[in-house]
Amino acid sequence: MTHPLLDLPALTAERFASIERGVADLLSTRQDVVITQGEALLPLEGCIRSGARPGSTALNVVTGPYGTTFGNWLRDCGATVVDLAVPFDTAVTADRVAGALAAHPGIDFVSLVHAEAATGNTNPVAEIGEAVRAHGALFMLDAVASVGAEPLLPDAWGVDLCVIGAQKAMGGPAGVSAVSVSERAWARFAENPAAPRRSYLSLLDWKERWIDGGRTTLLHAPAQLEMLALEACLDRIAAEGLPAVMARHAAAAAATRAGAQALGLDPYVIRAAEAAPVATTLRVADASLVVAQALAADPSAALAAGGGALAREMVRVNHYGTAASLTAVRAALTALATALEADSGPALDAAEAAWEAALR
Repeated sequence: MTHPLLDLPALTAERFASIERGVADLLSTRQDVVITQGEALLPLEGCIRSGARPGSTALNVVTGPYGTTFGNWLRDCGATVVDLAVPFDTAVTADRVAGALAAHPGIDFVSLVHAEAATGNTNPVAEIGEAVRAHGALFMLDAVASVGAEPLLPDAWGVDLCVIGAQKAMGGPAGVSAVSVSERAWARFAENPAAPRRSYLSLLDWKERWIDGGRTTLLHAPAQLEMLALEACLDRIAAEGLPAVMARHAAAAAATRAGAQALGLDPYVIRAAEAAPVATTLRVADASLVVAQALAADPSAALAAGGGALAREMVRVNHYGTAASLTAVRAALTALATALEADSGPALDAAEAAWEAALR
């Protein structure tokens, strides 16, 4: 028996390194890139456990559920954590970050999510990076949802640790991720006696055995299918052109927002400038019921209720990867209109007009 997913030739170190270079090109970074064999929580936890330790003071910006997770990991490492929490329907400002840094001069680690797919907001990383760089802290960015959907320039923005995943705008699987690591971050890791070593969480193992070793011998057998899928994601983005991919995501966000408002729905993220290009969140009474009814009408619609308490008030329209298309947006709006017993015509007209305007 033959199968296209089975009996593949081994992935060589040379090919693994070439995929790393592809990720570096996507991020326009000259920093080292480590591809990790698992969902992006793996390098995110590895970064925090390598960069934080007893005696550290961390500024943890909370604009969605992942910020809560980061804070828990930071406390587990013995760091003193300053949580800067903002309402999930908005974004944090660089001024608020700068104020928190000024109020706590001992902060040496900052964690932030770029785009929050769960809540639909996105944060101004370029401006925040200036404040963090001026303070001198190490800057970790979760860019899983933003990579490929909006500008992401870790080197220019002073990001020391930029974590990405393939499963959102890149259109790939959840089982592979990567992180770019600055020289400052490597130095911090090496100085931390509690940094993971001989562990799946260890980034230093990759530095010493893979990068410093000339990228000739892999630490372990790579997740072959996921690596090939990541390579295919990079090839597809290169073929379309990164600017075109980002423009398509921006157009999908604009079309969804316009169509939803034509249905009489209020955006959860109030200001369009603070809305993420990968998902549009909407305020809906009894959101779980509305989503269930919408999916009953069209099971393929890219809709979900908010997580936890947000399930009562938030509907999320996902428009990332191949779903960043007018066809997918129209399908989601039509399903929502059915659930709300509303006429979909005005919503579809508004969505198409916004799509075309965004791509002009």
